[in-house]
Amino acid sequence: MIRTLLDVVQRNGLLAGFGIIAAIVWVAYLISNRLTRGRVHGSAIAIFIGLVLAWAGGVATGGERGLADVPAFAGIALLGGAMLRDFAIIATSFGVEAAEMKKAGVSGAVSLLVGVIGAFIVGAVVAWSFGYRDAISVTTIGAGAATFIVGPVTGAAIGASSDLIALSIAAGLVKSILVMIGTPFAARMIGLDNPQTAMVYGGLMGTTSGVAGGLAATDPALVPYGAMTATFYTGLGCLLCPSVLFLAVRALVG
Repeated sequence: MIRTLLDVVQRNGLLAGFGIIAAIVWVAYLISNRLTRGRVHGSAIAIFIGLVLAWAGGVATGGERGLADVPAFAGIALLGGAMLRDFAIIATSFGVEAAEMKKAGVSGAVSLLVGVIGAFIVGAVVAWSFGYRDAISVTTIGAGAATFIVGPVTGAAIGASSDLIALSIAAGLVKSILVMIGTPFAARMIGLDNPQTAMVYGGLMGTTSGVAGGLAATDPALVPYGAMTATFYTGLGCLLCPSVLFLAVRALVG
């Protein structure tokens, strides 16, 4: 019976991939609700579980695609591939109306630029301090400090290795978790109690899951406003990091 089930899974890899991801997300949100009372968003926990499974799959098989190197989980390679990833990013961007963005005013636009460039610089400096000296490595890790989506998009665009892309995802995940946990504690000090400041905060932090989770723990009514500018942050990062910022880093480090 187990062999028959494995044969069915291998022949329907993409459907099996959807089922596996759904199970991981369900477990992640269960952990978020039961153990952290929603302070750590379920999406961050799901990403962490995915990274652990990818590492375990790579160690077990000696392959390069993590869990997807196990035949029963091969469909995850397509489900988590560049095509569906980029489609999800574009779909998210189309879900935001440009007219709504104008409500944040000049401060919202400035916060986006400061947020993307500031996070990139911090990530690039950390990468440099750990011995990375080439433009591709510094740019990929710097982009990951923006968000765990901008990192792999940038890395794929400029030809980074899978190891560097994994580092960029890890950097973005750490940032997302820190934003989720820290937002409720910092909200009172920075006046995060109205839609305008929520928009600026989303533009500065940028990690959609981190901002959404943090604002949900602070005031659920603020979530749409912060998530809106955070979504624009992701799109702006995907535009700037592999182009303008990459050229700037290459000009500096050669």
